[in-house]
This record gives sequence, structure tokens and C-alpha cells, in this order.
Amino acid sequence: MKGVTIHNFCYSYFKVCLLVMSLAYGSAEWDGSSSQIAKTIIVNPNDARYFKTVQSAIDSIPLQNQDWIRILISNGIYSEKVTIPRGKGYIYMQGGGIDKTIIAYGDHQLTTTSATFTSYPSNIIITGITFKNKYNIASSSSPTKPAVAAMMLGDKYAIIDSSFDGFQDTLYDDYGRHYYKRCVISGGIDFIFGGAQSIFEGCTLKLRVGIYPPDEVYGTITAQGRDSPTDKGGFVFKDCTVMGSGKALLNERGNLIHVLSFTVLCLATIFCQLVGMLGKQKAKSK
Repeated sequence: MKGVTIHNFCYSYFKVCLLVMSLAYGSAEWDGSSSQIAKTIIVNPNDARYFKTVQSAIDSIPLQNQDWIRILISNGIYSEKVTIPRGKGYIYMQGGGIDKTIIAYGDHQLTTTSATFTSYPSNIIITGITFKNKYNIASSSSPTKPAVAAMMLGDKYAIIDSSFDGFQDTLYDDYGRHYYKRCVISGGIDFIFGGAQSIFEGCTLKLRVGIYPPDEVYGTITAQGRDSPTDKGGFVFKDCTVMGSGKALLNERGNLIHVLSFTVLCLATIFCQLVGMLGKQKAKSK
């Protein structure tokens, strides 16, 4: 199959992200030399010519792959847990949009095993997909447990126009340099956490602790895993919007806020500027 250039906007955003982070962390070039898609494989459970599940498409990619392979995922809800194992990098997962291509499951208990989507290798691009953990989303009747929608464990990721939906520990952003653009991240407790080096630009953070009675619980938007001042991990939120209902901390050391809607510009998870806030804010020590 003749090579096709990677979707220009996605590849360009990733290159800009890596350039910014290379100023602090050294070289950020792609590990591979080609910016061409060598092969496209399709997931469509309604067509016998194509793969029925996302996982089966990933399984078909050879280990130690060095060529960009696009997985084109047809619209629909895929009820499965999906893992990209080590040694299967250079994958471009492309869906039809966050309300059209949804990968959903309901596992819970442990952050390390409950993720609907887990990605280990480096060099991954994702566009137009929702990753959802259904546990605890609809009601407060079940005990609150860690229920991860996506666990990101590799270096050099670009995630564009995608969504991460859950309640506790939605996005486990644990290792590597990642760039999130125009993504929607929903949850109630520590719903963006981990030790990665990530930029969130133009994203929407949706708080949903309003399902609980007033004053029963407040949420925490971020729980970044820096253990010391020399730790290289950190989250940068640029021109992001926080919306939803309930009380929340921007992070575990931040201010308690009553959320309706506001824009947030964070240079790190320990310093944020709120712009155009429609809710109330009051200081709370923890």
C-alpha cells in the first residue's frame, strides 16, 4: 500500500510538543525516520472483511514494528479492554469523534489493572476516540473505587480531540512526554494523575462530584505524582476550561472551589490562574 502522510494537524502538534519539552529534557525526535503511514488496518464489527475488535487489530501488528500503522476504528461502542503491549509502537489510532467511537468497560479496584485502555510503548498518536470506565459514573450507589479509563505508560504521545470518561482516577498519565489537545477529561476524584511530563492545551475538565449530596464529598481534579523537587514529572494546563458541579480542589494542595465553569491557565499543578470564574472560591488548607 502506498504511504499516506500522517494527518497534518496531529503530526504538527506532536512535533511542537516534543520541541517544547526538548528544551528541558533533551532530544525529542521521533525514534523512527519516516513520517508516512505504511499501512492502514480497519476495525468494523459489521463488515466481515475487517477486524471485529480493537484488540484484535492491535494483536495483528508485529512486535518491534518500526513503521507507522494506522488503526481506523469505525463508529460504534466497543465493550472491551484494550492494551497496546511493549514493542508495538508507531500506532496511529483514529476514530470518528468522541461521540461516535467509544471504547468502554467497567473494571475497578486497582489503578494498575482496571484501565479500559493501556498503552506501554513509545510513539503513539490518538485522535477522535472516547475511552470510558463506566464504573461509578451514573450514580453514587456503588462504593467509590479506582476505575481507570486510560493508562499512559510510554514516551512521545499525541492525543488530539479525544475523551477520557470516568469518576475516580480517570486518566492515569504516568510516564513519558505527552501532548493532549482539545481533549475532554471527566471525573470526580484525582481524575488526572500520575508522574508523566504532559501538556494539556485547550482541554475541558469536567467535574462530576455533584452526584453526591452537598458537603458529603469534594473532588480533586489532579494528583500529579511528583515525589521531590527534582522529579521531572509535571502537568501543564494551557487555556483549559473546568466545568461541572460540586466542590473540588484543583490539586491536593490547592484551593477548594465550587465549580460551575471557569478557564484555567496552569504553569504547574501547584500554581494556577483562574480566568472568568463563574463559581465561588475559598481557601482551604489540607
